[in-house]
Amino acid sequence: MKDQLRKSCIELIGEVPWGTHFCQFYQTKENLIDILIPYFQAGLENNEFCMWVTSQPLTTEEAEEALKNAVPYADSYLKKGQIEIISYKDWYLKENTFDSNRILNGWTEKLNYALKNGYDGLRLSGNTFWLEKDDWNEFDQYEKEINDVFGKSNILAICTYSLDKCNADDVIDVVNNHQFALTELEGEWALM
Repeated sequence: MKDQLRKSCIELIGEVPWGTHFCQFYQTKENLIDILIPYFQAGLENNEFCMWVTSQPLTTEEAEEALKNAVPYADSYLKKGQIEIISYKDWYLKENTFDSNRILNGWTEKLNYALKNGYDGLRLSGNTFWLEKDDWNEFDQYEKEINDVFGKSNILAICTYSLDKCNADDVIDVVNNHQFALTELEGEWALM
């Protein structure tokens, strides 16, 4: 099933195979919405379980509202639980601690839930705005481990990084841990 292509609904990317793990560098809330709404819409319309972990500048309420404003039948997808929109505090920082093993196990549990409930796989996004410099090395190691787990699974993942919080070394780390990166250059989305 790894070779089966999935619609990303991101024009620049097109279709991608299961196991794709990429990132988006953003500067505004609108940048996040521009990429994540079509990304999740594709998953919802193509029988995928979706999980959206939010952080500043986009709250869970704003993400849900943006989804409802753009995606036909968003209310029904939310009501039946095909998409979960949760705060980073409830996913990455349970008990105020970042624990990469707990999070990786959590993604595996979500995938198993999705498959058990008849979905084709798991489509996810996690925003890293909450990440502090002190946690950078541990998070960088977590991103490397994700590639091993996600690369063999029916998972699509986009990790979002605020350019305002990344220095040049951080950008290099992020790009090295993802298959490719999206960023906005002079008003147009570009692929790195």
